[in-house]
Amino acid sequence: MKRIIAILLAFLLTSGVLSGCSRTAPNEKKSVICTIFPLYDWVRQILGDKADGFDLTLLLDNRIDLHNYQPSVNDIAKISSCHLFVYVGGESDGWVEDALKNAANKDMTIINLMATLGNNAKIEEMAEGMQRDHDDDDDDDDDRDDDDDEHEYDEHVWLSLKNAQIFCTAITDALSKLDEKNADAYRGNLTGYVNGLSELDAKYRAAVDAATFRTLLFADRFPFRYTVDDYGIDYYAAFSGCSAETEASFTTIVFLAQKMDELQLPCVIVTESADQTIARTVIQNTQTKNYEIRVLDAIQSVSSSDVQKGATYLSIMESNLETLKEALN
Repeated sequence: MKRIIAILLAFLLTSGVLSGCSRTAPNEKKSVICTIFPLYDWVRQILGDKADGFDLTLLLDNRIDLHNYQPSVNDIAKISSCHLFVYVGGESDGWVEDALKNAANKDMTIINLMATLGNNAKIEEMAEGMQRDHDDDDDDDDDRDDDDDEHEYDEHVWLSLKNAQIFCTAITDALSKLDEKNADAYRGNLTGYVNGLSELDAKYRAAVDAATFRTLLFADRFPFRYTVDDYGIDYYAAFSGCSAETEASFTTIVFLAQKMDELQLPCVIVTESADQTIARTVIQNTQTKNYEIRVLDAIQSVSSSDVQKGATYLSIMESNLETLKEALN
């Protein structure tokens, strides 16, 4: 992938696509590019009624998943000349380093969410019963011990309302430097938005404190590590959040089915992108075979058409709260 990015950059540089882009004309809009929807929506909320003064782009549009995205030539060209680039910074963003290496705009501000989170970023864990990727099957215990310093970090940092407050503050600082005359407006918008995040965070806490159960079972990948850790919720899942697996083994299916019977949980959970095949198979292997399936949205594939219909980060997290209540009671 890095070789492909390098070739694309070489082409763009030699063809002149990236030349002369580092300066901004007096009336030119400042360009802001965000890889996924939560980042894009945070920028929108902080800009507020000043958004018309910016060219804001959602890079992973048309329901492209973060884990499957590959930048096009046009994507790289646009990133290279933008004024503010906001991205997650996890394993799925491995292409970014090469894309930024020869950026035309040397004054570009870059926000890496994982770097912003620092030591609070979590290593992706293999919970009990969780299926390992096939690539790991041939690794022996000694190999895994030697790789302790190379663990993959869980990149789904946006699924914590507490993290969102940290990220929005970083975004506000960057926008205020790009457009100093409107800095007070951005900081005012930040205050209002953080209040909304805090209020929703409190609702999550109250819902979990009042819940009958404190465990979730995902017959799917598990991108909600940051969410459950925020509120002390236990979980079981078929795969880790960034797993490349799409089919669960018989052992995994049986484990999850037995957990459903043991804990008598209200429902099996999947993410918005799942075809629910694994969930149905888990349910068919339980004793009662009558559990329902509920969907928690990992906010990884929201499109511009969803934005036009009114989708926001807060609205999706509010919807997730209602699903969480059903799953814990």
